[in-house]
Amino acid sequence: MDVPDHEPRPSSLELLGLPADARVLIVNNDDFGMDEAINDAVIASIEEGVAASCSLMPPCPGASHAMDLIRRREIPFGIHLTLVRDAGHCRWGPLTAKDHVPSLLDEEGELFTPPRIPDLLAGARLDEVEREFRAQLGAVLDAGLTPTHLDWHCLADGGRDDIFDLTVALADEYGLAVRAWLAPGREKLRRRGLPVVDHDFLDSFSLDLDGKAERYAELLRALPSGLSEWATHPSTDDSGAIDDGRRVRTTDHDFLTSPKARDIIREEGITVIGYEPLQRAWLQR
Repeated sequence: MDVPDHEPRPSSLELLGLPADARVLIVNNDDFGMDEAINDAVIASIEEGVAASCSLMPPCPGASHAMDLIRRREIPFGIHLTLVRDAGHCRWGPLTAKDHVPSLLDEEGELFTPPRIPDLLAGARLDEVEREFRAQLGAVLDAGLTPTHLDWHCLADGGRDDIFDLTVALADEYGLAVRAWLAPGREKLRRRGLPVVDHDFLDSFSLDLDGKAERYAELLRALPSGLSEWATHPSTDDSGAIDDGRRVRTTDHDFLTSPKARDIIREEGITVIGYEPLQRAWLQR
């Protein structure tokens, strides 16, 4: 139910039961399941480093390995809803039979790559998007796993308003939270009395590689009060990542598992969380 405009809206930190002046950071590892080197780095940066959760890509080649790790290690995770493959050589497609989701496929019958995202968004039928999203949710739930949230691979807030709204409806149905990064989506969720980030999100692919560890350190020391989010993309193998972002991924892994990251977070009094507190807020509203 929307909070009426004339009523004060509680802050995200209030909704999470945290002090109003707290500096709170979601550190979520995206792309879990893309390949085994990424999977290993995701686990290491949660169990040994400063990350707190991750997002699983059910259609990807490493998804079965990732789901086995979740089952054995009890790693908090969401579902990285996937309508995009990272490059032409990537070996994943929809979990739905291709003839049931033709509007999600390019001229060769494959998922679109990032340069073709405008074509995907121009032609994707919402009923076919829902069919594929439900297939990806079903693959995770049928494996006996319990996600915390939904987000999207390569599509900020789903890429379209109706895809965002569909995802929120699925989250309501399954008792999950939703990542909202852009202003329209954040405002929609605020009106419903739900927690959202208070500041611009950070995608680790946006950072320069030169001096990256120092930049991460600066960002931690300058972290404002309120709720922030970093989407990180670690990998342990600079030759095995499935896309062209190998150095992005290995430098993410190096910083997230470094003593320096842990020390700064402790010194600055930053609270690092995953999506479990947000999921609880969604369930309690």
